[in-house]
Amino acid sequence: MSIYSELILDHYQNPRNFGKITHKSNKTHKSHVSNPLCGDEIEMELIIDKGVIKEIKFQGKGCAISLASASMVTEFLKGKPKEQLQKLDKKSIIKLLGIELGVNRIKCALLPLEALKKLSK
Repeated sequence: MSIYSELILDHYQNPRNFGKITHKSNKTHKSHVSNPLCGDEIEMELIIDKGVIKEIKFQGKGCAISLASASMVTEFLKGKPKEQLQKLDKKSIIKLLGIELGVNRIKCALLPLEALKKLSK
């Protein structure tokens, strides 16, 4: 049995919030992270307006776990208060994914979280 659930495959094949934020705003935050061991790369952008995450997008290349994780976390955060971003942690990401991950795969799953944490600084 594959470690990839149907939900993860769906988010990998049809990522939500994939792309760049096309309009300019002085409230846009942007970060880029990569995992040199596997080659995964994620770039995150978001717009926070009046304390709420109005828009969030990501781009990147990588395995199904890293891209699905990015898709799922952006879908989760869109429209939420920015404080929700600071509350995200390893447990939150694993819960979103809904599967057990080995040591190597957990790094892939947490790459979008690393990008988001860079945004919140």
